[in-house]
Amino acid sequence: MANQREGGPRAGRERTQRQLRVGELIRHALVETITRGELRDPDLAGVSITISEVRVSPDLKNATAFVMPLGGKEVSKIVSALKRAAPFLRRQVGAIASMRYMPALSFVADEAFDEADKIESLLRSQKIKQDISSADAEGTGGKN
Repeated sequence: MANQREGGPRAGRERTQRQLRVGELIRHALVETITRGELRDPDLAGVSITISEVRVSPDLKNATAFVMPLGGKEVSKIVSALKRAAPFLRRQVGAIASMRYMPALSFVADEAFDEADKIESLLRSQKIKQDISSADAEGTGGKN
């Protein structure tokens, strides 16, 4: 299985151009719908939400949106509210995006931001800085 990647909710087969295009179309429509403020859920009132990616299944019947509220606070509460609003959002996105079949929407907290913070903190650690500076000193060979 050469196309399989290791671990995480985003792992899986490589996406086709059609899946990527449909995912971006849905992401833009979701952003437009959420920014219009048509959601009446009190948990979503006044919350800025980042939709980093929408992954569409190969048969284009399911779409998973990776979301994160601005500041990363109350993630589970926001994801639960979006799941409750999924039927409404599906209708709104279907009206914006001209597609023959509108995929079922599901929402997942985006862990990519946490991974980026983890990598950044590792790179800023003193041990890594020492390793990088010693590798730079050896690689230059005293040349300027």
